[in-house]
Amino acid sequence: MRAESPGGCPVAVIGMAGRFPGADDVAQYWSNLLDGVVSVSRTTEGSVPGGTGDGQFVGAVGKVSNVDQFDADHFRLTPAEAVIMDPQQRVLLEVAAEALDDAGYAGERDAVVGVFVGCGENLYYRDFVAPDEAGGGRLGDVRVTLANEKDFLAPRLAFKLGFTGPAITVQTGCATSLSAVALACSSLAAGDCDIALAGGVSLLPPDVDGYTYREGGILSADGCCRPFDVGASGAVPGSGAGIVVLRRDDDAQAEGDNRRAVIHGWAVNNDGGSRAGFAAPNVNGQKAVIRAALARAGFQPGQVGYIEAHGTGTAIGDAVEFEALRGVFAGDGRPPGSMTLGAAKANIGHADAASGLAGLFKATMAVESGLVPGTARFDTPNPDLDMASTPFVMSAQTAAWPGEDPRVAGVSSFGLGGSNAHVVLGQAIRVPSPPSTRPRSVLVLSARTGDELQRMRERLADRLETMTSTGPADQGSGKVAICPS
Repeated sequence: MRAESPGGCPVAVIGMAGRFPGADDVAQYWSNLLDGVVSVSRTTEGSVPGGTGDGQFVGAVGKVSNVDQFDADHFRLTPAEAVIMDPQQRVLLEVAAEALDDAGYAGERDAVVGVFVGCGENLYYRDFVAPDEAGGGRLGDVRVTLANEKDFLAPRLAFKLGFTGPAITVQTGCATSLSAVALACSSLAAGDCDIALAGGVSLLPPDVDGYTYREGGILSADGCCRPFDVGASGAVPGSGAGIVVLRRDDDAQAEGDNRRAVIHGWAVNNDGGSRAGFAAPNVNGQKAVIRAALARAGFQPGQVGYIEAHGTGTAIGDAVEFEALRGVFAGDGRPPGSMTLGAAKANIGHADAASGLAGLFKATMAVESGLVPGTARFDTPNPDLDMASTPFVMSAQTAAWPGEDPRVAGVSSFGLGGSNAHVVLGQAIRVPSPPSTRPRSVLVLSARTGDELQRMRERLADRLETMTSTGPADQGSGKVAICPS
């Protein structure tokens, strides 16, 4: 570990893994965004916990697939332990392990690794585990508590994956996962850890097919989320899980890590008491958190080319968020249409505690690739926002990055209760690597069983096939041979 000033410490994104509606990994999620895929399941009949009451059933939800499946043996868990465990904890375990693989640090024991994660409401315990335990006279079992309470989400990852740095469960409502990223960046900047995992998870049960719409609520009347659009009527419930692996950028460059993007600034705050109600957003609080993140990054508003908005599609939420963005970015003389807005909730629904990571993944791959995915279903700006008089523009079509390099983006995530988080990130400037003198490279794989080794070989082969050949070691036949040990 190393002492470092809290400011002026860029943090590299060196690994990512996630699961979202319609996507079992980050690559598929990005492909869906580029293609404008809406991954919200639709049905005309279905179930809602507690029934519809005096509301109207809307058959639309964004669900992560296979949440009922889990490789318990891989994490040294018995089937009995896995059955009583919150699926959010199970899925986040798998995603964290995948993120470490992606970063190239699976099995790392020398570095001090911290973990900062949060989750959504534990519906599994409420609907399945608690009734079963009560029926069997087993209420109060500490094993059930450890497997389901949010407090033990981060410590479980630390225990199962061998992390010795800070293990902190972060809970700030919809702003949870992006707040976790900000806290992880601060921990890295302070020298509390060498590598940090940050993210969140929120899962709807597989048997939930829709929700109850009530006029004046935050949920959409027609099952579509249309942020900042004239047809917007609210959000759609969604699911998701995501983890980023972070490292101080100078360390990442020194170690030759795969730097997907660099986080230059981050900030969290709360709206406090100067708002209409506990769940009401506040323009001043949102402006303040964006300005604080820009100040930490040392950037001017005019340097930002893209904003991944919180974008719930609600009447109050959109109006407040847009006014805050206008207050920060429209005062520097930027011409209309020079800055792009986007919102992933239009594609996957509102992933609650994981929604900030969904936005961070999208922004990371946008600054990395120079492509900005369109916002699904966006047609006409809400006239009440007067978007034409601002620098902002939105489109349903994927387009090239606006303006000149270097590419810089901002990501916002706002939680009910007034918690606000904003992150400023930019493209990672590539440092040329010295040419390799070796015609071939050996990759050593290790697993506990033959089946695990085979799955690992298949994943590695798929990954290598999708990578662009750039180095001398890739020349020649252009083929990769992966042989059993």
